[in-house]
Amino acid sequence: MKLIIVFLTLLLTGCSPNSLEQYANTTPELKLEQFFDGKLKAYGMVLDRSGNVTRRFNVDLIGSWKGNQGELKEWFEFDDGEKSTRVWYLEKLSDNQYQGHASDVIGTATGTTSGSALYWKYDMNIESQGTTYQLTLDDWMHLIDEKRLFNKTDMTKFGFRVGSLILYIEKR
Repeated sequence: MKLIIVFLTLLLTGCSPNSLEQYANTTPELKLEQFFDGKLKAYGMVLDRSGNVTRRFNVDLIGSWKGNQGELKEWFEFDDGEKSTRVWYLEKLSDNQYQGHASDVIGTATGTTSGSALYWKYDMNIESQGTTYQLTLDDWMHLIDEKRLFNKTDMTKFGFRVGSLILYIEKR
């Protein structure tokens, strides 16, 4: 029995998510109010749980900040011709803490930065083939330099990964 408990503990800790602390000394430092300010362009793809690309898209973004309040407008265009928009209302709570709301986000998105990384988590309604699913999204954003950022999102339902999203964002 002890062997099973040890094995399960190792298995669970081996699958734990990245820790923000490991990015504490990385540069440049990611500040949402600096990177997401002005015009940006993004390119991305959605992957199913097996890692197969199911959709590609690009996004035009415009961010603006007044004090600790930010607004990020996103215009999506998918490879199948679908278009959609989202507006994020962001708030800087403290030096490394942020929260956000959008019409398709359930509750409040919360995020923490450390060095060049951000961990952002939220629940979202996502429509697929006429059905709306409530998924949990775990975003990891990594600032490469002052003008480029990579984002990897794991999408889960009941704790199981059902897909992921990879996104490259560039300041204009």
